[in-house]
Amino acid sequence: MKRLILASGSPRRRELLQQAGIPFSIRKQEIDEEAVRADSPRQLVEKLARYKGEAIQIGDEEVVISADTVVSYKDKILTKPHSKEEAMEMLSLLNGKQHEVQTGVMIRTTQIEEVFSVETKVLFWEHRQEDLAAYVETGDPFDKAGGYGIQTRGAFLVKEIAGDYYNVVGLPVSLVIRKLKEFGIFPV
Repeated sequence: MKRLILASGSPRRRELLQQAGIPFSIRKQEIDEEAVRADSPRQLVEKLARYKGEAIQIGDEEVVISADTVVSYKDKILTKPHSKEEAMEMLSLLNGKQHEVQTGVMIRTTQIEEVFSVETKVLFWEHRQEDLAAYVETGDPFDKAGGYGIQTRGAFLVKEIAGDYYNVVGLPVSLVIRKLKEFGIFPV
């Protein structure tokens, strides 16, 4: 039986795989994500997923999965904010508007690999600046692409989504499960 290796330190990806009942272990390498360039958000997440997945050494009975998620508005990529000011800029940019969340995924063995991406459209309610600032003060935005977590306190920002909710959290679980079956990994 093949063993799944998650090439990620993301607590959200770990939780999503656990919720799906898929046994896995974690093996990640530190990589310089800032060094990766692309012409579009989709290309970026696919390149980053590949970069992360290829950094992991695996054996013949192992399958590695790696992923990366970005938020974008009009092709402007919004990564994880590093300051309160940056978080406010991101949230103000997205306020009352629709944006995209892209997750790139790589699944590979020593024999084959597949890279794909999923896009979900997210529409924010219009919020007062004071409400956005109060959210930033919670600290929730700082480890999340685009400066918000749909699965945490940032849920109040979201009016509607078109696409996979779990993609916004960080991994398009349903599609990933279907793909993992093709690689010999079956959820419990």
